[in-house]
Amino acid sequence: MSKIAGLLVALLLAVIVGGGLFLSTWDPPPPSAKIEKVVPDARFPR
Repeated sequence: MSKIAGLLVALLLAVIVGGGLFLSTWDPPPPSAKIEKVVPDARFPR
């Protein structure tokens, strides 16, 4: 039983480390949606 538990712990650690490496090297594309926001004239000093 302890061999199975050890194997599961090792597998879990490998998945966590692999996921961390993947996220640290992955370059996700920036969002391409166009954003337009109306700014009222009152916010600008005269």
